[in-house]
Amino acid sequence: MTFFLKNSLTLLIFLGSFSVHSASKNKETYEYLDLFGQIFDRVRSEYVEEVTDQELIEKAIDGMLTGLDPHSGYMNEEVWQEMQMDTQGKFGGLGIEITMEEGFVKVISPIEDSPAFEAGILAGDFIIQINDTPVFGLTLNEAVDLMRGEKGEPITITVSRDGTESFEVKI
Repeated sequence: MTFFLKNSLTLLIFLGSFSVHSASKNKETYEYLDLFGQIFDRVRSEYVEEVTDQELIEKAIDGMLTGLDPHSGYMNEEVWQEMQMDTQGKFGGLGIEITMEEGFVKVISPIEDSPAFEAGILAGDFIIQINDTPVFGLTLNEAVDLMRGEKGEPITITVSRDGTESFEVKI
């Protein structure tokens, strides 16, 4: 019986300390959420341009995701539908996974058997120009819009690769 009481007491002490730790962690989370709410209200009421609540929330979510992983991001319904249209073959595409890095489009990976793969595009390549438009200063979505086209329409990209001079590829 002493063994049972000792183990029960140990378990109660352990569980008690866990709930105190959990409660303090929850309190900290709510303090950060309160801070977020304060900043949200301030930006909504005092930002120089008019912004919607949806824009603020979507930007906050996207910032959280890209801050944790530069290859991640948030897509709202409109962007999601556009991506679905692309993957269903209604528009042509280069067949590359990309991100923005240092103001340019960086190739994460060419998709096997895609036009970009067949053209020799490699992971780590930077796309610095799309047709006649420099990429620097564009958003990722703007660059994607330039690279997207009707099937059969060629796109010329200028690629910068470590150890070589930049070169053009017509895809």
